[in-house]
Amino acid sequence: MKKILIWGTGNFARKFLNNGCHGEIAGFIETNKSIDTFMNKPVYDSREIPEEYDYIIVANSYVNEIYSLCLKIGIDVSRLIFLYGIKDRVGCVDETILKEILQERNYTIYCAEFGLNDAFLNKDIAEYKKLNKRASFDIQEKYMWPVIKDKYSYAGTIGNYFWQDLWAAKLILRSGIKTHFDIGSRLDGFIAHLLAADIDVTMIDVRKFPGEAEHLHTIVDDATSLHQIPDGSIESMSALCSLEHFGLGRYGDLIDPEACFKCFDNIQKKLRKGGKLYISLPIGKERVEFNAHRVFYASTVSECFSALQLKEFSCTAEGKIEYNVDIHKYDNDSHNGEYRYGLFHFIK
Repeated sequence: MKKILIWGTGNFARKFLNNGCHGEIAGFIETNKSIDTFMNKPVYDSREIPEEYDYIIVANSYVNEIYSLCLKIGIDVSRLIFLYGIKDRVGCVDETILKEILQERNYTIYCAEFGLNDAFLNKDIAEYKKLNKRASFDIQEKYMWPVIKDKYSYAGTIGNYFWQDLWAAKLILRSGIKTHFDIGSRLDGFIAHLLAADIDVTMIDVRKFPGEAEHLHTIVDDATSLHQIPDGSIESMSALCSLEHFGLGRYGDLIDPEACFKCFDNIQKKLRKGGKLYISLPIGKERVEFNAHRVFYASTVSECFSALQLKEFSCTAEGKIEYNVDIHKYDNDSHNGEYRYGLFHFIK
């Protein structure tokens, strides 16, 4: 039986194990070690990987960085098995080995990721041909449209975005307001929830909008200064997982290390007395992960909105919401396998 190490200590790693694999799990790897054990197995730093292993499963979203690091520090990349997110098939590509270790579910995911059809498809084609009695629905090569990624996928996604969108939408709907202002939140989730309730939403984003929808009013502009809005005019405002990106250039905005903090100040000016604000931001050990986003201490967010009263601080991570969290609970959280989002409800 092959001895396996898994690079990752988050949801990708859990999903890989839940799908089943064939091998002895000897431990887990973190690029920069932050915990000693995961799922009752030892965790190794990327620069202290034990020599006795057969393959490393890269069950992690930072695949390109991991591949580059392995080349740099001399890890044998032919013993890496990448499951997600890397453009080319690198590492181990021996299909016999892959099928043995990954087993059907993980191997199907691997095939879907790299556009391979050598999973269950041929078996299903043979079974269909044996059972089909309708000539007009015979399988014909010219109409083949193979889709293999859905075989073992979940019926949708219930992750951080799902919970933060639901959290904010519920509070806004219960508030009874009929007009709302938003900065860069998710159009096909949170904003759609509000539009379905016939709430007029004015949304500002530095990116162009893909189309029009009833009750949706759009402004394509940088929202740092919020010069588009009169002071003291907003009754209800949101910004879900958007403000952490300001000033990093990721979305075509100008580089400005202070951009998000400027926007924090301006949001407070635009709210009227009694106005409500709903924001979410990555929280944990404070840092910038350029050019993706910033991660904040929850207390930094609270202090930056000192002109407002914090009504609720909750968190979403690992498929759930943790309500009414101590403001300093996650100050030393450097990584959670997936990011933890702080949910802040303020009132002026």
